[in-house]
Amino acid sequence: MTSREIRAAFLDFFQSKSHHIVPSAPVVVKNDPTLMFTNAGMNQFKELFLGEAAVKYARVADTQRCLRVSGKHNDLEEVGIDTYHHTLFEMLGNWSFGDYFKKEAIEWAWELLTEVLKLDKDRLYVTIFEGDASENLERDTEAYDFWKKHIAEDRILLGNKKDNFWEMGDQGPCGPCSEIHFDMRSPEERAQVKGQDLVNADHPQVIEVWNLVFMQFNRLKNGSLEPLPNKHVDTGMGFERLVRCIQGKTSNYDTDVFQGLIGYISEKSGIKYGADEKTDIAMRVISDHIRAVSFAIADGQLPSNNKAGYVIRRILRRAVRYAYTFLNFKNPFFHELVPVLAEQFKGVFDELYQQQDFVEKVILEEEVSFLRTLTTGIQRFENYAEGNQVIDGDFAFELFDTYGFPIDLTELLAREKGLTVDMEAFDKALQAQKERSRAATAIDTGDWVIVSDNEDTEFVGYDTLTAKTEIVKYRKVSAKGKDQYQLVLSVTPFYAEGGGQVGDTGVLVSESGEKVYVTDTKKENGLFVHFVNQLPSSLEGFFDGKVDATKRLDTESNHSATHLLHAALKQVLGDHVNQKGSLVNPDVLRFDISHFSKMTYDEIIAVEDIVNAKIRENIALKEERQVPYQKAIESGVTALFGEKYGDYVRVITFDDKFSKELCGGTHVKATGQIGFFKIVAESAVAAGVRRIEAITGTKAAAVIREHFELAQNMKEILNNPKDFVSAVSKIVEENGALKKEIENAVREKSLAMKKDLESKFEVIDGVNFLSSKVDLPNADAVKTLAYALKGALNNLFLVLGAEFDGKPSLTVVVSEDLVKEKGLNAGAIIRDLAKDIEGGGGGQPFFATAGGKDASGLDKAIARAKDFLTK
Repeated sequence: MTSREIRAAFLDFFQSKSHHIVPSAPVVVKNDPTLMFTNAGMNQFKELFLGEAAVKYARVADTQRCLRVSGKHNDLEEVGIDTYHHTLFEMLGNWSFGDYFKKEAIEWAWELLTEVLKLDKDRLYVTIFEGDASENLERDTEAYDFWKKHIAEDRILLGNKKDNFWEMGDQGPCGPCSEIHFDMRSPEERAQVKGQDLVNADHPQVIEVWNLVFMQFNRLKNGSLEPLPNKHVDTGMGFERLVRCIQGKTSNYDTDVFQGLIGYISEKSGIKYGADEKTDIAMRVISDHIRAVSFAIADGQLPSNNKAGYVIRRILRRAVRYAYTFLNFKNPFFHELVPVLAEQFKGVFDELYQQQDFVEKVILEEEVSFLRTLTTGIQRFENYAEGNQVIDGDFAFELFDTYGFPIDLTELLAREKGLTVDMEAFDKALQAQKERSRAATAIDTGDWVIVSDNEDTEFVGYDTLTAKTEIVKYRKVSAKGKDQYQLVLSVTPFYAEGGGQVGDTGVLVSESGEKVYVTDTKKENGLFVHFVNQLPSSLEGFFDGKVDATKRLDTESNHSATHLLHAALKQVLGDHVNQKGSLVNPDVLRFDISHFSKMTYDEIIAVEDIVNAKIRENIALKEERQVPYQKAIESGVTALFGEKYGDYVRVITFDDKFSKELCGGTHVKATGQIGFFKIVAESAVAAGVRRIEAITGTKAAAVIREHFELAQNMKEILNNPKDFVSAVSKIVEENGALKKEIENAVREKSLAMKKDLESKFEVIDGVNFLSSKVDLPNADAVKTLAYALKGALNNLFLVLGAEFDGKPSLTVVVSEDLVKEKGLNAGAIIRDLAKDIEGGGGGQPFFATAGGKDASGLDKAIARAKDFLTK
């Protein structure tokens, strides 16, 4: 069977068992502060397991794109080394939300694997939870009894809590699980060692294929377990591993899931896959990483220097580095795999196929940038390695952290020069960074404390800014030394952050008149969570929830303006324009779009004119709620890539022929409320992504007034010239001419000083040496002088000291021949001398500079310079 046929067989089987087939959620997670990426098939169903959303379908099945780059067996640096771990993978899953339980889950798993997919029964083993006395958990005899109806009892193995008790995290739903393992070894190997002895022993050919999780408990913050009101089934089967088992391969990478990509890489590199382990690993790394990077970008996560964006950039750079080092791809190549991958998943995950050009161009730009970084990093390494026997761990970490230079490449370059890297110091610096990162993001979340028996919650903020409500539950949250509380209300007018729109703020007023201020509102697993700095003195009774009306209305103006902007951009720039991110708050709107060139002034004006024309038309808002998703799509509505839409959606329309989008945010009742729209900035965010920042309403009026007043003030300063622009241009030209005159005067002074200094050199052991303070106005003048002396004298060792605005400066110059013959190194010398002025610096072996804080130490540094010739 092909991988396509296997995937279809799984979905068809569970559809025949009355399961509703749902699409994969985006790999990039939104509205969940605990996750950056979807890392398990159950992520999109968390709110159902937690009882925080109504169950629409009691039985569900899907194939989910997952991304794992950390944790046990999923370390990024190990992917590609073995045969079965990946960054991005598909997780086939079937779920029951309070419907069937262990009997059906086990029965159907066995039926699918052995009767539909025809896996050899004699190669299958299963595990059950053996129990845990410390938690008062008994052996899962129920699962055991169901399994023995299908498989020999000696193939039903006991597993400990680590392997056979699945938990969502430190808190939340959990329960015993039953794993299904497959033995892919040859008959000879199986005869020598029983498969039972190799289950969960990290044997590369005896692998876990499917995990059936039986959600029975909820883990509380104190570590105790309480039974869930409803029992659920959560299963996950690794698609790539399943295909490997069915296709009889010894590696996931040998299946048709990866061979198309590997074949392309092999052909382009001219290196046969299977010829050498190093090049094989490189091909596996590249074929794996293109999947993670491509789908993440398609789902809305661009490479960047922080959080999720940094993870994607790191994966991409690892692939490019392997291609560069082991496959000799010195020019961009990684992006060429996008069309191959898009065609492979056409009809399965069409998000990539529909955005193929965009994803390809983003990756190309990242490749070009990183190849420059590799070149720069190699040059920095070469300069540092001169005169050093050990590569300092802090320097290696600087290359890694600041320049994205992989540590293993630093080690490789060091070995080629017979040097070593201080890995202990590197690991220490890396660990310190991780601890800083963990400390910055650490959140201590308490258990929910139930206040009201009313479990239903309702959002009414589309229709009103006030509501009579009760506190349903609360919990304490501590982060960065600050305590806050989160409240869930029975009825809320507060909009929770989402779709780029910030969360509402406002106040809760108790029946006694006590006020508690809501500082933010966010959505977590379907719940509207309200942040407050303190709890009311009494949690019971009714409260009046009041949204900050001014902030909400300003935010709505900006949000509605983004819809008008999106439509206008498509008119002016073309239909290729798609939203790639947005931020809407009371002060500004920020809108990211897919577009590959800077907008011209005329294009910006054209967009502004269209938006403002629509504002003047005062188009009434048309809001449609609970529209079937497919019906909305067929009506021509704009949907965004990377968003997870439900079966029913909300449609926001401003003129059926102009702007019609799926949106959950709040909006003005008519476009006239926006007042006025003005673009204040247009810039690049990433390859193929432009960012537009704009203002509306009172903020726009204030900026226009400010600019008008600025222009008026400037005119008055210039005695109100008739042609203001010409007057300013003339001043700029005159200023430039004066600056040039000053530069020439400084240069002449430097060259005149050269003649004076040449007479002061002394010869020490064949070296022309001078160490002196000079009176020059800036560092460029000192550099001009230094290079002039270097060009005039051979065997030169020169140290110049100067002060600029009270700050000391040192410059060291060493002739290239002295660097080679006497081992003098300007960079090493400057680091030593800079201590006298409480500063630091660096540079190349023949030229280096340093700045400091203590000018009184300048004389000492100049006096010590001679010591480097007498050591």
